[in-house]
Order: sequence, then structure tokens, then C-alpha cells
Amino acid sequence: MRQIIIIITALVLVGCENSSDLILQGKVERETLGVASKIPGRITEIKVAEGQSVQKGDTLAIIDIPEVTAKMLQAEGAVTSAKAQYSMSVKGATDGQLKQLQAKYNALKEQYEFAHKSITRLNNMLVDSLIPQQEYDEAYAKFQGATSQLQAVTAELEEAKRGARLEQQTMALGQQERALGALLEAETAHQERFIIAPQNMSIDVITLNEGELALPGYTLFKGTITESTYFRFTLPENDLKNLKPEQNVVVTVVYNNQEYPGKISTIKPLGAYANIATAYPDYEMQQALFELKVIPNNVTNAKDIFVHTTVLLKL
Repeated sequence: MRQIIIIITALVLVGCENSSDLILQGKVERETLGVASKIPGRITEIKVAEGQSVQKGDTLAIIDIPEVTAKMLQAEGAVTSAKAQYSMSVKGATDGQLKQLQAKYNALKEQYEFAHKSITRLNNMLVDSLIPQQEYDEAYAKFQGATSQLQAVTAELEEAKRGARLEQQTMALGQQERALGALLEAETAHQERFIIAPQNMSIDVITLNEGELALPGYTLFKGTITESTYFRFTLPENDLKNLKPEQNVVVTVVYNNQEYPGKISTIKPLGAYANIATAYPDYEMQQALFELKVIPNNVTNAKDIFVHTTVLLKL
């Protein structure tokens, strides 16, 4: 009889001791991620499956965009044409044109020199009254014409060697840059054929099948970020007295009985219709509810925990 009383007393003491401990029940959570297409196209190949883990940069799907291919060809042709126009404006005339202008310049220079010699001789004869004034005036007019033609061909030759006007070169350069921009835009759109994983993630849902049309902004893949595991608890305001941000805690995962040290990241109030993580919270109706977020110290070790499983936090 005495032994039974001792056992009952011990159980009561243990019960009283444990009643002072606060045990919170929560859930394992991860940050969600949606991968959408940027431009419309038809899915030709899906390279992953639901439940598969992928690395950042992995190709998830390939989209066929024939319109972009056509735009690339157009942009490449525009770039070739614009580069030729700019090169021609900078370089100026061709070798053949320069030779023709040089020959024209040489001929007009000969005419100018002949006219200059003639007018010099006639001028001396006019002084001595050996020729009439009319003859001298006609020779002088030819000399002036030869001078003007030589000046014109000299300017034409210099311009041909120098290239087009600066304004024309600037215009041609602008056209070239515009064509290059259009080509870059087409190349960027062409790369959007590949749907790439933005982070290390686990694929949970694939919304479309091969052959279906993907619209811009439509989410093709839904999943969770691999290394974003955290533990979420819901508690009433009466249980906040011993909690504070950056506090070190230990969380136990129920299904595998593993402990994960971590820190309290945030403590924030929940709205009236917020999701409650604790299954059966014991609180009075007038109390406000708060969300407790715990980040494990080693996120890599926690990446394999199943999402939405139950965890315990003893305080």
C-alpha cells in the first residue's frame, strides 16, 4: 500500500513539473515559387516531373516561338544593311569613284594652267595695244571658268576622300544602333524559349502539358524553394512573455523525431481570418493570436523535411 502511494505521489509531482512547460505544435513550411512564361508559345518539351528537385539554371521546359525566329532573320538583315550604310558614309567614295574624280581634277587643272598662261600673255599684249580689248575679255572669261571648275572638282574630291557629312554619318550610326537593338531584342526573346529554374527548388505542380499553349505570365510550374525551410507556430498572447526575436530554440520534427536548433525570426500578430498552424490552440476568444517563425540554424540539413508535417517546440 505504501509503495502505491509513493508511485502516485511521484506521478503527481512529475505532472506538476511538466505542466509548467509550454509545448507549441506547428508545421514545417517552405517559401513557394511560381515559374511563368514571358512570351506566348506552344510547349514542345517538358524536361522535369512533379516531385523532382532541380538546380538553379536547369531547363524546365522548351517553348516553340516561330514568330521570334522570323523577327531574328529580319533584325539580322537590318543590321547588315545598317552597317553597310554607316561604313559607306564614313569611308566615302569607292576606289573607282576616287580614280574618276582624280582624273577629272587633273584634266581641269591642265585647263586652268593653260588658261592662266594665256591670260598672262594676253595681258602683256593688251598693255602694248597689240590685241583688242574684246579678245582679252574672252580669254579672261575662259580663265575664270577654268578656275571655278577646278575649285568645284577640288572640293568634290576632298569630300569623297573625307566621307559623307557629319550629320549623315550620325544618322547612319543611329540607324545601325537601332538595328542592333532590334536584333538584341529578338535574341533575348529567342532565349525565352527555354523556361529556366530561377532557384534550387522542388517541382510540386506542372500546370500544362506538351502541345498546350503557354500565355505570357501564366504559371507553368509551382514549387517550393529547397533551402527555405522554416517552422511556423500559432500561439495566443498569454504565451508571449518568454519569447523574443533572435531567441535560440530547438524544434522537434514528430515523424522522424529529429531535433533542429534554430532562432526565432519573427513574432507577428495574425489577422482574424489568418491560417492557424497549431491544430487545437488553447486560448480565450478575446486573446489575439500571433505567428511564431523559427529559422533552422542549418537550412541545408532541413531541406529534406517533408512540408506541412508536424513539429513541436518546448519552451
